[in-house]
Amino acid sequence: MRKYSCAIMVALIAAVTIVVVTAAGAAAAEPLPPSQDPFYAYSGATPLGQIPAGTVLKTRTVQYHVLGVPTPVSVVQLLYRTVNAQGQPAVNVTSVIKPPVSASSPKVVAYGSFYDSLNPSDEPSYQIAGGVTLGGLIPDAETLFIAPFLLQGDTVVVDDTEGEHADFAAGIEYGTNTLDAVRATFNSPITGVPSDAEVALLGYSGGAIATEWASELAPTYAPDVNRRLVGAAMGGVFVDPLHNLSYVSGSLAWAGVMPAALVGIARAYGVDLSPYLSPYGQQIAAKVQDASIVNVLGQYPGLTFAQLVKPQYADPASIPPLLQLGNDLIMGSHGTPTTPLLIGQGADGLLEGTPPGGLGIGPGDGVMVAGDVRSLAREYCQRGVSVQYDEYDLLSHATSMAVWAPQAVAWVDGRFAGITAPQDCSQIPAGNSLAPETAP
Repeated sequence: MRKYSCAIMVALIAAVTIVVVTAAGAAAAEPLPPSQDPFYAYSGATPLGQIPAGTVLKTRTVQYHVLGVPTPVSVVQLLYRTVNAQGQPAVNVTSVIKPPVSASSPKVVAYGSFYDSLNPSDEPSYQIAGGVTLGGLIPDAETLFIAPFLLQGDTVVVDDTEGEHADFAAGIEYGTNTLDAVRATFNSPITGVPSDAEVALLGYSGGAIATEWASELAPTYAPDVNRRLVGAAMGGVFVDPLHNLSYVSGSLAWAGVMPAALVGIARAYGVDLSPYLSPYGQQIAAKVQDASIVNVLGQYPGLTFAQLVKPQYADPASIPPLLQLGNDLIMGSHGTPTTPLLIGQGADGLLEGTPPGGLGIGPGDGVMVAGDVRSLAREYCQRGVSVQYDEYDLLSHATSMAVWAPQAVAWVDGRFAGITAPQDCSQIPAGNSLAPETAP
């Protein structure tokens, strides 16, 4: 039976956790970090560019770890061929978590982690294999998000969405990494996934970046995966990077995301932003080169974008490479999903120290802009997509997640059950313009 009541589900998760921790005992020896582990590197004779995307290059089986403690749950980790943000051949790792119970009709949930880090050692694959880092606490905590699906007999696929170099905020790369992870899962004979299994995409915050871009790119980049998709559930959505930079500028909790995003996008696209940075901005950029969201959240209260750059570049749109990349990374600009969407978004950023943004920005959840998310939902509705949009007016980014998560699990279950997806396109309020920005 696919559906459990919330109380039963919580009890099951708690029981499994107790059994796992009791049975596991002491943590196993910590594995080599990705930068030193040969598993993460391709060394084959065939040039990577001649290998189809989604091809499995290496395979290993590990136990699922939580805080470095092994559990009885088995995981198949795959090194697979994909592309980076610049469209160049690349490799990445995904973890295919096998359910501890069987199901009559197994499904696949591609779960986007919100590990949000510039450090490859914070990747979910390393934490799942037994690594322990401060930034890796997020993938460990996400066990609670994936447990309901595993307990229903679904296979959960968790790829390193940011790629081998941890390209934080480079959304298109998140999408291709996710789609090729799904391809690799079906291409591997040892994952145990039936060839006709349906797939759902799920992710919040950084995971929503992966979920949205995967659903948007699937029809053109991976039509073979798109045919398997039944829907995508996302919450706390990063729609327009330039708007977000303006929104979090001066925030008490989220201002540190600005330098992290600049570093991640510059890294992904091979762009040098240092000529535009102030001495203080260069200092912070150097400090966050390997930082995770844990290292920047609340660490730079009141930091403004103008402090990061030279005076003539106080407007993000005045920096030519940032303007080009920011516009290119606006969601909805590269395709249209063909499956139903669930989109949840908080709108009370004051709870996390972010006042409403200026003209054209408006309120958000502290880091994501509600008006942008509304506009994305409305745009997809106009293109014929079935969209359920829920705005949590009294909740912030962190508090919205607690409401969105059980809703998303139930929504995904509904898609797997073949129930027609609910939609409220006619009720979605107007939002911000998502037109590409121009230089001032």
